Amino acid sequence: MTLEEIVFRLGLASLAGLLLGLDREFRGIAAGIRTHALVALSSALITVSAMMIHHDLALHDAPGSDPLRVIQGLAQAVGFIAAGAIFVSRGNVHNLTSAANIWLAAAVGIAAGAGQTMLLIVGVGFGAAIVTIVRVLERLIPGSIKSGGDER
Repeated sequence: MTLEEIVFRLGLASLAGLLLGLDREFRGIAAGIRTHALVALSSALITVSAMMIHHDLALHDAPGSDPLRVIQGLAQAVGFIAAGAIFVSRGNVHNLTSAANIWLAAAVGIAAGAGQTMLLIVGVGFGAAIVTIVRVLERLIPGSIKSGGDER
């Protein structure tokens, strides 16, 4: 993998994370643009590293390397981070959307690291629409908890 390809993949992941964190940042939530950008960047970095290690080992006839195991471990680790962001106060659950958004930042980082640019673009598009447009639509649903309060 060339330096230009590495810079493109990691830069794309960082940009995607920044975009996904915008809604959280605008709403004053701690897991904002920096958090999302760092999660996406680190996911891309781990994915690129796993792919490079797999390629290097394949050149030296070292069977058994599997970059998908790295992605599996990464997904589990991010799940723990996201779960740590969720808390319950006075019977209300908080930060579920932030936790899901962090999970998405990791997923787009993995896609960027794997060079799956179209998958990343579609994922960021849907994710951004969900955290912005869907929030507005939720407020229009009679009886929705979103119509009277904010989940954050």
